[in-house]
Amino acid sequence: MTGRPPALDRALGGATSAPTEPPPAPPPGWRAGERTLRYGTLAAVAVAAALVTGHAWLLAAAAAPLALLALALPAGRRPQQLTPAVDVEPRRCFEGEQITATVTLAHDGAAGRLDPGITLGPGVRLDDLGVTEGRIRLTLTAQRWGRWTLGTVDLDVYDTGGAARRTVRVDLGEVAVFPVPTAAGLTPIPVRLPQRLGEHTSTQRGEGVEVTGIHPYVRGDRQRRIHWPATTRRGELQLHQFAAEKASDTVVLLDVLADVRDPATGTSSLDETFRAAAGLVRAYLRTHDRIGVVSVGGATRWLQPGSGQGYFYRIVESVLDVRKDLGYRTSGLRRLPPPALPESALVYVFTPLTDQRIIDVLDQVRSRANPLVVVEIPSGDPTVEPGDRTGELALRLWRADRDAMRFALTERGIAVIAHRPGETLDLALAPLLRTRIHGGRR
Repeated sequence: MTGRPPALDRALGGATSAPTEPPPAPPPGWRAGERTLRYGTLAAVAVAAALVTGHAWLLAAAAAPLALLALALPAGRRPQQLTPAVDVEPRRCFEGEQITATVTLAHDGAAGRLDPGITLGPGVRLDDLGVTEGRIRLTLTAQRWGRWTLGTVDLDVYDTGGAARRTVRVDLGEVAVFPVPTAAGLTPIPVRLPQRLGEHTSTQRGEGVEVTGIHPYVRGDRQRRIHWPATTRRGELQLHQFAAEKASDTVVLLDVLADVRDPATGTSSLDETFRAAAGLVRAYLRTHDRIGVVSVGGATRWLQPGSGQGYFYRIVESVLDVRKDLGYRTSGLRRLPPPALPESALVYVFTPLTDQRIIDVLDQVRSRANPLVVVEIPSGDPTVEPGDRTGELALRLWRADRDAMRFALTERGIAVIAHRPGETLDLALAPLLRTRIHGGRR
């Protein structure tokens, strides 16, 4: 036993499934409640039986429900104005965090109990429901990243006797659910860096902290950087030579042309793409680099590179609507806007390599001489029934096509790494630290 009224148990149990279409609009005004319909039905049956059989004593059976119905009539005036207020906290959260929605109903006159009917959106789950006098409290859990509509609550407001009810629909509004970033700390850099101060050691001489050699003293050099052992050996002043420290420009390009699910685990390639990209964005922002985002799908969305920890939320919110783009198909992709890819910016392309159109996007990036890294998000092999010769042959061809795509990218000088869901992104990025990433040719 849960200790809750049956109506609350029905609301709590039936609100976890995603609706296929919005519920019909509730009828306006006051109407008969369940108690009135039940007592009225009993009285009508008794009267009809008396008329059909001719037994007058059956009319006495209608007196009891009519008396109970008279006792259920409200003593005070029914409310004429019902004003609901919604408070949702927080409106922005990460996957797995809880959301609290409170609906408060203000009214004139005297009202009885509240009976909620809940229709939730597809991205949240109802965990708990509490109903008090004039207030309903819902505890929800955000299940998947995206911009989701929480759903609607139909409040059945009864009069003090429970004889009549009136339904008020309340829209809970939208929430922005951010992905949980994949753990990442490595920040590979390209050969050429912009002329901005940062934390990455460049190949140029400058005012850094990493010693790259020694050089003869030149008028104006700081004497506290004298290298005394070399000065003693050569008989003239020799100074430490330092490498300049620069910041990098990085762009994360998301392939949202399709959402592919792994047949074995049910993992969504779009979910893993966004989580891995969010982890990489945080890693570069921690090193005070500038980072931007481009999403390529039904619509091309982009945000110029910026810096600062607050910029992480701007980047995430700029691509939360990509799930809506999956329903929009286009035969060709527009060219990437020039401001989205600054000169010499390092570009990471997160893609499951399942749509051939992503190759055209990679060619656009290479034509601008941007250093490029392809992070493959595994989509899993298609399921083949044992003994299905045709299916096994199709699976071999499918694998050969994927291998050919990777080989073509490698032949063009593009680094291709694979990220495994559930693992830290640093395992995939580690090979890139052996050498700096070169750009393409114009």
